Amino acid sequence: MIESNAEKSGTGLLNVMKSAAAAAFGVQSQANREKDFENGKPLHFIIAGILMTLLFLAGVGLFVQYMIATTP
Repeated sequence: MIESNAEKSGTGLLNVMKSAAAAAFGVQSQANREKDFENGKPLHFIIAGILMTLLFLAGVGLFVQYMIATTP
């Protein structure tokens, strides 16, 4: 069976971020998860997970600051 270059090289940055976001929200499909484990590199997903966590914490922090600033 002949594999395309995209399948050999693993997943791209955009696909890793999409996968991390889907996993964070709990909506990732089994097929995508299996594809990630077969083609992706663990370090890329670890970094994406850390970035998603930091973005989430920054969002919560900004929301809290906004709520504190707008309360009478």
